[in-house]
Amino acid sequence: MNIRKLKSIFIVAVLSSVCVLSQTTFAAGSLALSKEVSINAAPDTVWKMIGGFNDFDMWHPVVVNLKSQGEGMKSGDVRVLVLGNGAKITEKLVVHSDSKKTYTYSITESPLPVMDYVSTITVSEADGGMSIVEWKSTFNANNASDDKAIETMAGVYDAGLNNIVKHFNQ
Repeated sequence: MNIRKLKSIFIVAVLSSVCVLSQTTFAAGSLALSKEVSINAAPDTVWKMIGGFNDFDMWHPVVVNLKSQGEGMKSGDVRVLVLGNGAKITEKLVVHSDSKKTYTYSITESPLPVMDYVSTITVSEADGGMSIVEWKSTFNANNASDDKAIETMAGVYDAGLNNIVKHFNQ
């Protein structure tokens, strides 16, 4: 193979990489939110409660029903959350790892004032046999100010995390 062909292949590879990276960066939201709580229970115990993608309705107080498409263990599985007011949120699993006690998902349809939403929930070990539950995301505001989008999602996180604390720290 001659040098000119190698250069052409290299340039195409670099440009392809730049395109993929720019699309990935564009897909990620420009706003970020991260909340965490300490739980008075071992990580394995906490993960049993919150680690199932299809078990979100078991621990988040605003979700009254959950309809799933897939087992909630592999990329592409979908869940539809039904809220107390009847609103529905459709979410897709990006990655799930029981061994790392984490999963990442995206919102594909929602009445919430966010778009390009990608979130990760992780349970990790803390001192004294306790756990830390972290819920973090990136997103963009949708038909709302950045502050309103962050405030809304912070309320969603607080409701869920406070319910976990209440369950384990009685």
